[in-house]
Amino acid sequence: MVTQQLSQDDVNRIFQALADTTRRDILTRVLREEQSVTTLAEAYAMSFAAVQKHVAVLTRAGLTTKRRRGREQLVHADRATIAQATRLLESYERLWRDRASRIDALLADDDESAPPPPRADAGER
Repeated sequence: MVTQQLSQDDVNRIFQALADTTRRDILTRVLREEQSVTTLAEAYAMSFAAVQKHVAVLTRAGLTTKRRRGREQLVHADRATIAQATRLLESYERLWRDRASRIDALLADDDESAPPPPRADAGER
């Protein structure tokens, strides 16, 4: 399972980072192309410092990395961590789909073994 590659702390940081709408939007933007924090800040009705904090949360979670180009900090998505998180979510999806399939099978077995319902006209004689 993917959780062997990610510690519980890593998983918690990733999900906490993705719990915020602004951080998800920032991640979407930097998945498309590397952007400076200044450019990112221009897209939001919040201070530069607030956007910096959002980027810091994404970076601590391993979802983004930053590099310097002169005075700018450029942010880009860490596709390896995103791929690990995707595999983790896919493993949860498989787990729950398997459980739902087993429940469906149990319910189908119960339907086949149950006696047929009484006919509506059976008591009209």
